[in-house]
Amino acid sequence: MTIRTKQTSKVKLWSHSFIFVMLANALLFGAFEMLLPTLPLFVSDIGGDTKQIGLVTGIFVFSAILIRPFAGVLATKMDKKYLLIIGIAICALSSGAYYLSSGIWIMLLIRVIHGFGFGLATTYFTTIAAESIPEERRGEGLGYFGVGEAIAMSLGPLMGVTILQTYHFQSLFMSCMAITLLALLIAVFISRKPKSANDLGNQKTRITTFKLIEKRVLFPAILIFLAGISAGGIISFTALYAIDKGFESVAWFFFIVAAASFLVRLVSGKMFDNLGPASVLIPAGMITIAGFIVLIAAQSEFQFLIAGFLYGFGFGAIFPALQTVCLNLVEEHNHEDAIGTFFNFFELGIGGGSLLLGAVAEAFSYQAIYYVSIGSYVLYLLLYLTYTSFNIQIRKKRKIAKTISANFVSTKGGQNE
Repeated sequence: MTIRTKQTSKVKLWSHSFIFVMLANALLFGAFEMLLPTLPLFVSDIGGDTKQIGLVTGIFVFSAILIRPFAGVLATKMDKKYLLIIGIAICALSSGAYYLSSGIWIMLLIRVIHGFGFGLATTYFTTIAAESIPEERRGEGLGYFGVGEAIAMSLGPLMGVTILQTYHFQSLFMSCMAITLLALLIAVFISRKPKSANDLGNQKTRITTFKLIEKRVLFPAILIFLAGISAGGIISFTALYAIDKGFESVAWFFFIVAAASFLVRLVSGKMFDNLGPASVLIPAGMITIAGFIVLIAAQSEFQFLIAGFLYGFGFGAIFPALQTVCLNLVEEHNHEDAIGTFFNFFELGIGGGSLLLGAVAEAFSYQAIYYVSIGSYVLYLLLYLTYTSFNIQIRKKRKIAKTISANFVSTKGGQNE
């Protein structure tokens, strides 16, 4: 995590493959976001209760987490592009199949299959995107790559609710399937660079390798886990908190969160590449904490929306920065393991955070949720600063030892003369 001072703007970033990956990923997330506010309504419509609605949400996350550790092994058996296409195809078919659910158990089975497809697709999208980006501009490129996800976050739920209000569940599910099939069509045109002899050699050594966790990315994975805890609070409880406070602009809150996440990615990636991860991760963490403070103190709709902007601005910078750190810590043939670990820790943070913060809200208040969220980000900052300071001390000691060794060799050589 060292500071980079070299110029990166001269290296070409925008290739046809990168644009296709970015567009297809945005469409996949758009269809996914359309289902977030509407699928619970469908579960209720077919007779599901509150617990079963939660189970439908949780089992999707669990199945996505379960499949990701296999992504690296699968990539040694088949080209990543074809695996990506398979993952997208599973998502498309599952989206359309929801309407065929005659009961909750069929719904849960389809949800598990959809989770498998989504887990594969999101992993390969990110790793193929990283392959398409010059290493010198990886932070900037992954920031742009995530812009499509940010747009999907803001427009997807609105589109889903609008289609459901205007038509019916069948139209909603067919629309999601059509959008995902469009993502599939675009993915067909993605091209990957040919493998070198070294890459092929690395692939052979990984044929039987299975990694539940890529240990080299454990530290950034822990950081995104902490960020995921507070994200779980934002996703699950902000609407209830707004009702408790008398705010009516919940939809605008989430739109502004997504818009701020979009805006910050236009600059945070360049900062990461030119100044190093600390230039992004430290100020972004502080801005996110400021967002939670404003959210707790908010007494007006305007203050409520300002809190959303600050949170979106901070988290929108943190997510792609930590994603880039994970990719930079491993070789290219281990990218699937690194990204799988990253996403799994993030989703565990969201799931665990929702459970933890739900208990906090029940014991205290909705406002208490955001005090815990502040605590998670304070821990995030303390861990990162400690880790960075430790690395600096290690590098200084190594430099001193190297200098002493060089001086000793030079002195010994002079005596021999």
